[in-house]
Amino acid sequence: MADKKVHSFIVKNRVTIIMVVLLFAALFILEKILPPSSMFFVVLKKGAIYALVAVSMNLLNGFTGLFSLGQAGFMLIGAYTYAIFTIPPEARDTVYQYFDGGIIKFALPVPVAMILAGLAAAFFAFLIGLPVLRLKSDYLAIATLGFAEIIRAIFQWDKLGPITNGSNLLRKFPGFTSVLFPFAVSGICITLIVLLINSSYGRAFKAIRDDEIAAEAMGINLAKHKQLAFTISSFFAGVGGALLAMYQTTVQASAFTSAMTYEILLIVVIGGIGSVTGSILSSFLFIACSEWWLRFLDNETYIGSFRVPLLSSGFRKVVFSIIIMVVVLFYRQGIMGTKELSADAITRFFRKLRGKTKEEAAK
Repeated sequence: MADKKVHSFIVKNRVTIIMVVLLFAALFILEKILPPSSMFFVVLKKGAIYALVAVSMNLLNGFTGLFSLGQAGFMLIGAYTYAIFTIPPEARDTVYQYFDGGIIKFALPVPVAMILAGLAAAFFAFLIGLPVLRLKSDYLAIATLGFAEIIRAIFQWDKLGPITNGSNLLRKFPGFTSVLFPFAVSGICITLIVLLINSSYGRAFKAIRDDEIAAEAMGINLAKHKQLAFTISSFFAGVGGALLAMYQTTVQASAFTSAMTYEILLIVVIGGIGSVTGSILSSFLFIACSEWWLRFLDNETYIGSFRVPLLSSGFRKVVFSIIIMVVVLFYRQGIMGTKELSADAITRFFRKLRGKTKEEAAK
């Protein structure tokens, strides 16, 4: 029976499986061809991390209708949890040099620490959600944003130095060099989120988003499902924070500002609130534009003795802001809106394209 289910799943999702295999094969080949310091890999690594965090935020904001701005705080918790529990014991005296080597004297395996990072973020989300989720709309956003700022200040408190290292950097924990790692972790996490969205719980989340009164009349426990969405979203944000720590190789609370949350929210809005595919695509586009494609705009350029006007440090952000405004004006529901780019849709597109090609050849 189990073999039949596995075979049925493979047949049903064969196009998706083939696409995933081809993607990882292409990434593997590119790593052998291009230099590790290539900006292409920077975009892929950071884009994969931001895609996970954006999808986790979309689960809450887009699919459940809860306007939360605490994502940076949960990423901070995940990043610190991962770093604290993976620093090798022999390196702790160096890292915690102002706090006598800290109070934790062991190191966990990377997979265990990443799961623990997500659980720590989910635990804090559960506690915060008990009073905060009674609020709605802007009030909920302000409360969660306040939580993120408070947690950032607490983690820099010297009294917690033996655990968090105070305002000093956490470093010397395991990172990753291959782009395959963040793609694999983000891919697994996003797949789990998609499965949740397509489950009965996901349908309950969407019902709450569309009409809370009607959802409650249908027997949906609003408090329970809001708490569940908030906790699950924070779990994956914590895993995203752990990935970001591995990517940056250092962790400091001052980096997890409200601006990070606004970036993630912007990615969700550009991609389409209520579209997983949109969040993924816009994550890579956002990182590529902000950190690679528009870099030349920050460099002073001369044609002979003539200096090209406007091109100087900071001009890249001006152009990037204009591009965002244009996208929002012409795509008010985001690039994808509420649509999804599925393997079936791609297959249908190629079938139609092949059919049109045959018709044109016949003519």
